[in-house]
Amino acid sequence: MKRLMRLRASQHLRDLCAETEFNRAQLIQPFFVVEGLNQTEPIPGLRGNVRHNIPSALKQIEKDLADGVTQFLLFPVPSMKKDSGFDHQSTRETISQIRKQFGNSLCLWIDTCLCSYTTHGHCAVLDEKGIKLDETLEELARSAVAFAEAGADGISPSDMMDGRVGRIRSALDENGFNLVPVMSYSTKFASNFYGPFRNAADSAPQFGDRRHYQLDVRNRSGAIAASVRCAEEGADLLMVKPGLTSLDLIRPIHERTGLQCGAYQVSGEFGGLSVLADQGLIKFDEALLETWHVFKRAGAQYIITYGARYAKSLGIGR
Repeated sequence: MKRLMRLRASQHLRDLCAETEFNRAQLIQPFFVVEGLNQTEPIPGLRGNVRHNIPSALKQIEKDLADGVTQFLLFPVPSMKKDSGFDHQSTRETISQIRKQFGNSLCLWIDTCLCSYTTHGHCAVLDEKGIKLDETLEELARSAVAFAEAGADGISPSDMMDGRVGRIRSALDENGFNLVPVMSYSTKFASNFYGPFRNAADSAPQFGDRRHYQLDVRNRSGAIAASVRCAEEGADLLMVKPGLTSLDLIRPIHERTGLQCGAYQVSGEFGGLSVLADQGLIKFDEALLETWHVFKRAGAQYIITYGARYAKSLGIGR
């Protein structure tokens, strides 16, 4: 059942979806928590972002909250890689520690994919014939329920498997999490702009590429159809990724589905600004703010950006 109330269930969600203003609640800050990490590690190209363990992540979130960030997207990176039967204990512990320390002062989305869990780095359970779709969908559904049980505010599937939103939505509803929203990576291209992220998430494919399940950048109709599919399966929010190379799709997706559509300013896009600024070729703050306004001009309801923690200093209001 479509539950419009999901996006009205908290002040954080209401602010994220407010259509008459651009506020800091519409900027989502990604962060990486790596199981077993002894100390923080820099992420090449991603200014102001590091790989965290749980204690350092808690300190960073405390600082981000003081700087006006209220929306966070967790990328869990487990230490043990497997082919199936994935263990989510470390991610559950991360979520529960965040919830214990910060309560409802933030909105915590969890990236839900298998690429950081698998030995091969692909977003699915594989056999010699390729993707085992039913088993992959079951693993994703189990992940979503585990994250919701630990205290996640929202689930954000990024794998691009056929049917994953529907399976996740059913699993959440069946386990009493009918008000936990799904923010789907609904139009996600096979892109060259994910490099810094794959280093941070330890998720680079060990063979081949992801073109057989992520979208072909040359195809507009398929890109829109992918978001329509996610809407029909029960997604509450939609997303285009990479953001800057998908500007032409944001408004059409919203018009076709009636759902709010966000943009992910991916690691290569943000990293490009960082590198240019390091070379003295642009003013980082001004360039970052310019990209955000372009996303909003294109119709993006929300923006996932590695620079959300700079929004207050850049003059983005509450």
